[in-house]
Amino acid sequence: MSLVMDEPLVSLCIDRAGRRYEPGATLAGQFQIDAVDPHDLSAVELSVLWHTEGKGDDDLHVHHFERFENNGDDYGQVHVFRQFETTLPGSPLSYEGAIVKVHWCVRVRLFLSRGREYVEDFPFQVGDVPPWEPPDDESLADDDGEVLV
Repeated sequence: MSLVMDEPLVSLCIDRAGRRYEPGATLAGQFQIDAVDPHDLSAVELSVLWHTEGKGDDDLHVHHFERFENNGDDYGQVHVFRQFETTLPGSPLSYEGAIVKVHWCVRVRLFLSRGREYVEDFPFQVGDVPPWEPPDDESLADDDGEVLV
């Protein structure tokens, strides 16, 4: 009997409950794949990356990358937690701006049979930059109280 699932289940634990890291800190964790037949899984990729969104072109940079191929040896152990660790760079810092945002995440990508892929992102924060807040009208005024345009 074969159990058919709509999509795989990816579990990921990182070493900080608050998910905030200082630049240069070590990000460590473990992940596990479940609800998928090992024979339907050709490879698993784990990436630590940052990407931007907002005005202009979106950027993406992979900081850490691991790929696990299904070579038939011990790959049937997909339900076992796999460890990962990387030292985070000094920049870019996570940022929630009005024009651009910088997001960090751990991304797990599964390559399944018949060309299907499944991707799940687990966000975290690098640094402690406060989010952008629009200025009030008073901060845009000159010494005489006139609003600057």
